[in-house]
Amino acid sequence: MPETFSTGWDIGGAHLKVAQAGPGGRLVRAIQVPCRLWLGMEELAKALEEVGRHLLPSHRHGITMTGELTDLFASRAEGVARLCERMAQSLGGAELRAYAGSQGFLTLSDAAQSWRAVASANWHASARLVARHHATALFIDVGSTTTDIVPIRDGRVDAVGYTDDERLASEELVYTGATRTPVMAVADSVPFAGQRQRIMVEYFATMADVHRLTGELPDDADQLPTADGRGKTGEDSARRLARMLGRDIESAPMAAWQRLAAHLAERQRQSLQTAIDCVLSGGGLDAAPIVGAGIGRFLVRTVAQRVGSPYVDFADLIDGEAQTREWASRCAPAAAMAILAVDGW
Repeated sequence: MPETFSTGWDIGGAHLKVAQAGPGGRLVRAIQVPCRLWLGMEELAKALEEVGRHLLPSHRHGITMTGELTDLFASRAEGVARLCERMAQSLGGAELRAYAGSQGFLTLSDAAQSWRAVASANWHASARLVARHHATALFIDVGSTTTDIVPIRDGRVDAVGYTDDERLASEELVYTGATRTPVMAVADSVPFAGQRQRIMVEYFATMADVHRLTGELPDDADQLPTADGRGKTGEDSARRLARMLGRDIESAPMAAWQRLAAHLAERQRQSLQTAIDCVLSGGGLDAAPIVGAGIGRFLVRTVAQRVGSPYVDFADLIDGEAQTREWASRCAPAAAMAILAVDGW
């Protein structure tokens, strides 16, 4: 019966993520598809149609989002209202609620009025689910574009900031991710061919290229077109990375491009560790586990080792089949929405 399953939605600016949970919170679906929302609402329509073919009938739906930030909308308030309206149209007579952090789930009409609490609240949903399992922890979700660093103390989400601007100021939100982040945002110069060379401030390559060359990026993790619209082999990635230096791939052996990728990956790890150290300096998290989620959680594992904290994978908190739990970790907010919605509003 449709009432048996709860569905969670995370509407991002680059991807649509959806998960479904059954009785007891067991996850039965976790799906991510590209959704380049900045190109128009028709991108969301196509993504909804694609995931709809894989979903079980469901009457209860929880929605969270970051897509209101895209420049498709004149303001975040408009973005929240239009995304809620579009989901209501798509899901017909289903029971819908929007997640508003500590306020819980709101009706869509209330969500439009309380848009500040709804806007970009997806991180809070994930952390709230983690807090059910770990009374004290540091939750880190490295996605395609951003990283959330969320302290959990005394069984509750204990972040300093809530809105994006507050979280950027507290370093609980870092605009770096495992795939979409341009290489030029990670470093302005690099060691290469025996000297330090400045890199071009151009969108020639992304961190997906870097992590492909280091061998850390899962093959199915990068769902969006590359910077040049070409392939996703190691050679393709090295060619794009060479362009960042004003060079061609043939100017150096593959080992040199792999070494450069390792350097850039380390620069990204260092920037994450600096932010994590800032959050940890708030106290109360000594010996607490670090819970990692997102397609870039391979970065979280390394940082956890460096700071001497035990690592816990978000997938280990999920009840479900192995492949579903893997995708749930990549789609943590959607999974959290589905599981939290099982308990009702």
